[in-house]
Formats: sequence, structure tokens, C-alpha cells
Amino acid sequence: MGKEDGGRKMNQKYQKTVIACFVGYVVQAIVNNFVPLLFVMFHDSYGIPLSKITLLVTINFGVQLCVDIISVSFIDRIGYRASMVLAHATSALGLIALAVMPGILSDPYYGILLAVVLYAIGGGLLEVLVSPVMEACPTPNKETAMSLLHSFYCWGHVSVVLISTIFFAVFGISNWKILAFFWAIVPIINMIAFTRVPIASLIEEGEKGMSIGQLCKLKMFWIFMLLMICAGACEQAVSQWASTFAEQGLGVSKAIGDLTGPMLFAIMMGIARALYGKFGDRIPLKKCMIACGFLCLVSYFIISLSPYPALGLVGCGICGFSVGIMWPGCFSLASASMPRGGTALFALLALGGDVGCSGGPTYVGMISSAFDNDLHIGILCAIIFPILLLLGLAMQRQEKVK
Repeated sequence: MGKEDGGRKMNQKYQKTVIACFVGYVVQAIVNNFVPLLFVMFHDSYGIPLSKITLLVTINFGVQLCVDIISVSFIDRIGYRASMVLAHATSALGLIALAVMPGILSDPYYGILLAVVLYAIGGGLLEVLVSPVMEACPTPNKETAMSLLHSFYCWGHVSVVLISTIFFAVFGISNWKILAFFWAIVPIINMIAFTRVPIASLIEEGEKGMSIGQLCKLKMFWIFMLLMICAGACEQAVSQWASTFAEQGLGVSKAIGDLTGPMLFAIMMGIARALYGKFGDRIPLKKCMIACGFLCLVSYFIISLSPYPALGLVGCGICGFSVGIMWPGCFSLASASMPRGGTALFALLALGGDVGCSGGPTYVGMISSAFDNDLHIGILCAIIFPILLLLGLAMQRQEKVK
């Protein structure tokens, strides 16, 4: 058997693993984006104050941040397979609890809260696990494979919003519990898949993954942490306000704006990731990320300085396209530079990305509030994130830590 035939057979062996990883990011998109579609219904049906409802988003991402930190201590002990099964099980249980627990507990809010905590554990684990499992698969071009992988979060986001909206229009939002059970089927099926698919080792045989302490001593690691924080902030600083731009740009209601703006952003981000997944072998990743950093800067200027609301919405779409490659690109560059980084590297990078995702919108909101709620000034001041990302890329050297 020739070397090429052996490599092809190896790739075919892991094809199901790659597909299961794709679905893993769809599961994460479900747990992050389904419940926000029900916020108004929770308020109307259960009489829960909006302040407590919006707190659910903070709790979701807060739990995921905690899981990012804690996961390093047990993933390597129990193994990637058991961890993947746990991630999908808690995601499914959270979605099922969402449909069941509010009707059982005396206060429906605590039932919803319990469900959010359960699926947030699953979402946090998936964020740490899916990328390294994919990275370990013997794919021909790991950078393009990683980009394609992350595009499935975008397609999952779009699918959740579209399918849920159609379901509510046809069957009524009062039947949302049926839809929650439907979405729970996805992690259940993928959980079963992860009990069977082959999972390769991220670290070469005979080697040991680096500890958090070892990583923290490396200047290169901190450059990648800066890149991940900026990648998350560049993305969410605009994404979280996308519905507002859609309302202003299209002159539509808040409900339509909530669908149109975030979906445009997610679609453009998914297109960028899919394109790099298809043609990335022709373009060096770092050069592509630098180009996207400058495009992100341009989009921020369009959003913040354009006198036409519709052009601001166009800028929002451009921003979605520009940030698409940043997150998976950081993972790929870091993994190539620190091949012994292992679970600790991916967990800490995910943590950095989540810090950026929560910090970016908060920063924009604080600046906007200081200038009489002028969102344009908030976005303009957020150019610090793509600027820092470009500086980080300039400092990053193509070298490996042995």
C-alpha cells in the first residue's frame, strides 16, 4: 500500500469524527441561541421581569467561562470521549429541563435557570473540546478544516433562528416546549455518535501536554491570549448590537430587527469561514487574518461614521465577514506554534475568547452611555480591538515551542 493510499484511508476513518465535530458546534449554537427567542414569551406567560430574563444570558456565558477554567483539570483525566459524551448529555438535559422544569417548580424562573446552567455546562465543554478533537484528526489542511468547522456554529445559529421562527409562525409560540424537545434530539444523536467515532490524540505518542503554568511562562502564549480576546471582542462588539442597526437601517420593528441583524451578521461570518475552509490552502492564514483585521477596521468606520442607517447595516454585514476567520485562525496559529499545548491551550484560548465576547459589548455599551447613548461613538471607540489584534499578529512569530 502506498503512503498516499494509507493517508487517504486514515482520513476516511476519521470522516465520521469530523462530521460529529461539525454537529458539535451546531449543538453549541442551539444552546446559545434558542432561549433568547423565548424571552418575550417567558415575560408574558410567567410574568418574569425582563431584568431577570436578560440575566439568563449573563449566567449562561458566566457558567461557560467557569467551565473553560475548570475543564483543564479533568478532561485529560477522563479522556476526550467521555468529556464529549458529558458535554452532549448536559446540553440535551438542559433543553429537556427547559420544557419540563418551569411547570414543576413553584417558581418557573428557577426551572428556566436550572435548564440554563445545565446546557451552559454542555456549551462550555463543547467550546473547549470540539476544536482540539478536530485538530487531532489527520486532515490534509488543518487551518482550512478548522475554519470550516467554526462555520457550522454560524449555520447552526441561522438554522435555529429560521426553524424556530417558522415553527412559531405555523404552530404558535405557545407550543415552544415541543420545539425544545426537538432541539434536544440533536445533542442526543451526536452523543451516541461520539461513543463510537475514532478520536485521535492531540499530543504525539510519548509526549506530555503542557500545563497551565508552563504555558503562562511563554511570551508567545500571551500574544495568542491577546489575539483571542480581541477576536471575541471584534465579533461581539458589533454582533450584540446588530438588531439595533437592522431596526434603524431598515426601519423595521424590534422583533424583525432582532431576527434580521444577527442573522445577517451570522451568515456573513459563516460565509467567510466556509470560503477559507474551501480556498484557504491558497492563502497563508496569517496574511488572511491581517487583511481581515484591516477590513474589520473599515467596517467599524462605516458603522460609526456613516450618516445613512442603511449603510450602517451594510457595515455590520462587512464586520461579520471580517471577523469570521479570526477565532478559528487564532486556534490554528496557536496549535501550530505550541503543538504540546494540548487541552490546557485550547481551554485557556476559549477562556480568552469568551472574555472578549463579554467585554466587547460591555465596553461599547459603557462608552455609548457616557455619550448620551450614542451607539456610533461606542462602536468608533471599539476600533481599539482590531488595532490590538493587528499589533498582536505583527508580534506573532512563525516558530514552534518544542
